Amino acid sequence: MDIEEVSISQFKAKCLAILERVRKTKKAIRITRHGKPVADVVPAVATVSRAALFGSMRNSLKILGDIVSPVIDTDEIEALRE
Repeated sequence: MDIEEVSISQFKAKCLAILERVRKTKKAIRITRHGKPVADVVPAVATVSRAALFGSMRNSLKILGDIVSPVIDTDEIEALRE
């Protein structure tokens, strides 16, 4: 993967334009000083808001049967305690 390189002086002079290019193209740019890498400018990762997560599983659960009553009889519970 070839990454475009920009000198630090070019980056300083055209910072906003370079950041906009990274945003639009989704391709990273490496900033160099005297030909040596200093930093990589990479596109931001999309984030999911908490509001989108809240309720995202709504209507995906189906209760099959009685979830309130004990699984075994109370007589059996007493027998197991002894």
